[in-house]
Amino acid sequence: MLGGLSPRRRILAAGLALLVAAAAATAAVAVVRGGPASPAGYPPQGEPGPVLLVPGYGGQTASLSVLAARIRATGREATVVRMPGNGTGSLNVDASVLNDAVNRALGDGARSVDVIGYSAGGVVALLWAREDDGAGKARRVITLGSPYHGASIAAGAEGFVPGACPAACQQLVPGSSLLAGLDAAPAPARPRWMSLWTTDDQVVTPPGSARLPGAINVPIQSICPGERISHDQLPTNPVVTAIVLQAIGPGPLRVPTSAACAG
Repeated sequence: MLGGLSPRRRILAAGLALLVAAAAATAAVAVVRGGPASPAGYPPQGEPGPVLLVPGYGGQTASLSVLAARIRATGREATVVRMPGNGTGSLNVDASVLNDAVNRALGDGARSVDVIGYSAGGVVALLWAREDDGAGKARRVITLGSPYHGASIAAGAEGFVPGACPAACQQLVPGSSLLAGLDAAPAPARPRWMSLWTTDDQVVTPPGSARLPGAINVPIQSICPGERISHDQLPTNPVVTAIVLQAIGPGPLRVPTSAACAG
């Protein structure tokens, strides 16, 4: 096939063939490992590490403890990160606490972490990812019912009972300086991200506040139309748990299918 080419062109053609073969081999390895090869400096997608779960406003950890137990049952290490005080202080401080937990996990030998943020915990995860090189530390981030654009309940508390709206509540008012800063700032590289929410949410309203540009955005009812899930049920609902376990598994992060509806 190369016989009609000059010696120089034969060398060029052979070199191109080697490049194509190398690219094919790399793609094959990526498929076996469960997704596209990660860029240099980014965590390997096919090697799941410890999972850190970030609670929402108020710092309640009980519901996340249920999800953490399900994750441990798959053989993974899972830790619910406890926020200072009662979990109503500054979300910026909470992001620093999350960063400390991530650095401890990495210091103990993990190559990366997965982060799961529930409700305001997802906003904490986004702050952390922007400020503390989340893309270089976390393999994936999954958030549940997170008010990236604020929640009307926070606005109501701020307007009618200001004393009942501490720092985190004020930061979750739509249009707050914190949220406006997140919207206005150029989005840095961040980990692969999935945002899940329920259209039945009566706490984070509107529920679409959980939509995050650049993430895989999944209202649960778009997958399972008949599923009724409240905001409080997100961390314990079997369908949500099934989606989360698949999302943090060794396979590629992709839009879930209706197979998850069986829980």
